[in-house]
Amino acid sequence: MELEKEKKPVARKLLLKLLGSRDNIQMNASAAVRVGALFGISENNIRVTLTRLQSAQLITLVERGYYELSDKGIRFAKEIHQWREDEVGLEPWQNDWIIVQTSTLPKSDKKQLRNNERALKLVGMRKLTNDVYLRPNNFSGGVDGVRDKLYALGLSRKALVFSASDFDSKVQSKAMGLWRHLNLEALYKNGCSEIEESLVRLPSLPLEEATKESYVIGDRALYHLVFDPLLPSPLADVAMRERYRHLVKRYDDVGAQIWHRFLNQY
Repeated sequence: MELEKEKKPVARKLLLKLLGSRDNIQMNASAAVRVGALFGISENNIRVTLTRLQSAQLITLVERGYYELSDKGIRFAKEIHQWREDEVGLEPWQNDWIIVQTSTLPKSDKKQLRNNERALKLVGMRKLTNDVYLRPNNFSGGVDGVRDKLYALGLSRKALVFSASDFDSKVQSKAMGLWRHLNLEALYKNGCSEIEESLVRLPSLPLEEATKESYVIGDRALYHLVFDPLLPSPLADVAMRERYRHLVKRYDDVGAQIWHRFLNQY
């Protein structure tokens, strides 16, 4: 696998992800610079990023010149790691849907429109028709839980969120196909293979190479899980998804150990 062809990570995302990978992680500026060097990020870029993260109150400087996540940064990290618990919050699907109606929202507020789109994507909603989005109602909190989550993620509170069922056959067929383009079964299968192959390879790699590979592959897997729509059967292969998520958890743990060794080698 040619990891050097991967897109260079953004310094802000890289540092926050590493500091938030486990509780009580600390990293000094020199270690942060070494992390950046793994991915071709300049020392100046890393140091400026540390200053900006501190100004944004996402990290704080503690004794001996070490940085750690602030309370605000810890809340951010918990949101990112929510994927570890998502599968627990699912229940059997009763063929009903959660609907979001956005026709009442103004189109002129571009920032709010972006927030709406991001929130809908994070909860796995897809557009059925103009201003109507939906997903299967298979979260244990039901429509109330999804509504609260959407609002917390930034969806305008003027949007209508409710449940619906008994679509006619044409609408039902269209709704059932809205996630087909994601090719989730192939994503889970290929993701499992990539992680299993890397787990075999990592112990034999030099520490720097293992550190970089664990980040690249782990970050790609976490992206897939954060944006996974968590569909029920028959819209997704639930057993394959559970296997993939189990492997990602194992890989995340292995990666955290590798990064701990890398950050503490000097």
